[in-house]
Amino acid sequence: MQRVAYTVTARFAVPAKVGEYVGWLAGGHVRQVLEAGALSAEIVRLDGPPEHPAVQTRYVFATREAFERYEREAAPGLRAEGLALFGPGTGVVFSREVGTVVG
Repeated sequence: MQRVAYTVTARFAVPAKVGEYVGWLAGGHVRQVLEAGALSAEIVRLDGPPEHPAVQTRYVFATREAFERYEREAAPGLRAEGLALFGPGTGVVFSREVGTVVG
């Protein structure tokens, strides 16, 4: 069975939002994703110009099936909470990537 990596990148037009976002992640969101099936998680502040900060949250799931179950059952509610706090008009733009862990 191959593990699946799921990465969420948040890019900030308003640098002051980064601390609020990281606090939200560390204050419970990451734990909720782990409880919903992820094996591990890490929050990474990407290197780059301070006027264009970005944060990645990387999760690893044991199998594609575990990730798909997370997507069906837990992700809609968790994403809704995130969008309520950091959605359109807040200067935060999200992107997501999914891939197979090869090493």
